[in-house]
Amino acid sequence: MELTGGYNPRLARLVIHSKRENLYHIPVVCNQCENAYCMNACPAGAITKTQSGVVSIDEKKCTGCGLCAEYCPINVIVMHPETGRACKCELCRGNPQCVEACPTGALELVRKDGRSEKGGINE
Repeated sequence: MELTGGYNPRLARLVIHSKRENLYHIPVVCNQCENAYCMNACPAGAITKTQSGVVSIDEKKCTGCGLCAEYCPINVIVMHPETGRACKCELCRGNPQCVEACPTGALELVRKDGRSEKGGINE
């Protein structure tokens, strides 16, 4: 995964579901499924699971067929608007920049062990 280093919602890998006529928004990230449907559906073998358990998409191997996005049960895989290849939030290799950059602290990273890390304004 290549970090883009900018703020462009059109190119964001974090999926935001808007509810109740845009009154509230819910960030949705990959569940890192144990037996990932997307990985099994990918005919190019572009999706693998790292030793740390992160389901990762190699955009160079991706052919853009979209099967992974179709089989993702929570719709977090999207087709990049410029490259036409599959991409998703991969938590910036364990250090999600959206959490760091969030000015209000609305986003937080909750680890499997229950530890929580918030971004935003530190008081």
